[in-house]
Amino acid sequence: MRNPWAVALLPFVTFGIYHLIWWYKINKELKAYGEAKGFDLGQNPTNSALALFPGGIIIIPALITYWRGTKRVMGAAKLGGKEPVNGWIALLLYLFISPGMFAYLQVSLNHLWESEADPCRVTRRRR
Repeated sequence: MRNPWAVALLPFVTFGIYHLIWWYKINKELKAYGEAKGFDLGQNPTNSALALFPGGIIIIPALITYWRGTKRVMGAAKLGGKEPVNGWIALLLYLFISPGMFAYLQVSLNHLWESEADPCRVTRRRR
């Protein structure tokens, strides 16, 4: 569970480093979730992060990793029985306010992780 505001705004403060770490971590979590459910949600989170930097220098790898990452988030939501993110909304957010897309993806993941969490732990944490 991550704060969507942190996901959207911390990359500005950390000169993009937080974004690289966040992208690696969510891809790693999606890979593990897919393996647990018997579904392919990515194979190598390191490649996803490397597609952003240094791959983002030539732009195309970064676009591909964002596209595939969004598809993974959509697939994970479907596996978990949650409403998946809307690809068109994600695209518009990426084009106009990209930090909004990252927060949008994180909100979807938060809903999924909350539904998959142990109900006793979730209740304890909220007190």
